[in-house]
Amino acid sequence: MAQTSVPSAALDTRARRRTLGLVALATLGGLSVWFSTNAVADALGEELGFGDGDVAWLTIAVQFGFVAGTLTSALGNLAERMHERRLFALAGLLAAAANLAPVESDSFAVWLLARFATGFFLGGVYPPAMHVISGWYQRGRGLALGIVVGALTLGSGSPHLLRAALESDWQLAMAGASAFTLFGAAVMWWTVRDGPYRSPPAEVRPTEFWRGVSGRAPLLALGGYLGHMWELYAMWAWLPVFLALVYEDIGDVLGLGAGSLASFGIFALGAASCVVAGSLSERHGRTAITSAAMVASGATALVIGFVPETAIVLVTVLAAIWASTVVADSAQFSAAMTELADERYRGSALAFQTGAGFLLTAVTIRAVPVLEDQWGWGIAFALLALGPVFGVLSMQALRRSPEAVHLAGGRG
Repeated sequence: MAQTSVPSAALDTRARRRTLGLVALATLGGLSVWFSTNAVADALGEELGFGDGDVAWLTIAVQFGFVAGTLTSALGNLAERMHERRLFALAGLLAAAANLAPVESDSFAVWLLARFATGFFLGGVYPPAMHVISGWYQRGRGLALGIVVGALTLGSGSPHLLRAALESDWQLAMAGASAFTLFGAAVMWWTVRDGPYRSPPAEVRPTEFWRGVSGRAPLLALGGYLGHMWELYAMWAWLPVFLALVYEDIGDVLGLGAGSLASFGIFALGAASCVVAGSLSERHGRTAITSAAMVASGATALVIGFVPETAIVLVTVLAAIWASTVVADSAQFSAAMTELADERYRGSALAFQTGAGFLLTAVTIRAVPVLEDQWGWGIAFALLALGPVFGVLSMQALRRSPEAVHLAGGRG
């Protein structure tokens, strides 16, 4: 049987690594506007009168916008029509503009609309980055996607670093986040090229979304992802608020705001853990690594809110554990879905998985401040542990299923 020739670039390890580095850099910049309002929440409260509930809705608006943007891109086949690298660049440009649009306004409605628009355009940033990397990697895809999600995590936390450095100027911090996103768009436009395994995304039809996850194994992978998402974005949104209270009496560290610096540390630790988990999943299996990460993150969620805010060292240790485990497994759910879904509906399955997960985040992002106001941080964070429980049960059921042989080269 004649073998299909593989472009020489497929054998060039340096080209793959270079592209992975560039896409990670572009993603780091491109996602910098996601949590920009959370990073400046205290200033929005002091100057514009926005409360915790308002900040929650601003975050939820980004989540809803992202779902709408992702589905619009998928149903309109925008990546195929525009090419995913160009879609990334254009969407990044528009997301940066939407992030800056409300800074001179004191209207909550304007801010809410702008945050929805920011999320909508980010729907054209993250998925194309994943598709570009998939065009460069067949083996080791779990690790490669882990690196990209790590960059997403670090980029999402960058506004907290900007806020730490620019404590007195929140508008400049917002502008800095937009500048990072523009930088990411430029990197993707000017320096990244297509991989040897790139294939145009298949046309997505609304009727095919369910078909992509209709088998038992894809449904179990979806269950694990939903449990993961129940916890992740609410933790990212509200643990920085909790840490700001813990560190409020410390003041500055090395000239930077301690609370904002600690919040950035959450995302930095998460970024590193994505890479580690990606490597471990290739050796020990996706179900084992995702389950271990969710056990650790869920256990931390159960206890951290009950620790007195004066126990700074213990809170810091628990926050570091939570930060390192809550997102470590994120890329592995996407990798698992690509390995389990029917090839004819793989794109639909990923779109369904992403949309369902981000819609679910709205529940816990809004619930945490309500529960905190009524019963404190302990109960509010403990709610998030329900997601990992469900996720672990799903992934362990998947591990015992015959289809697990398709995961991570047969490692489950």
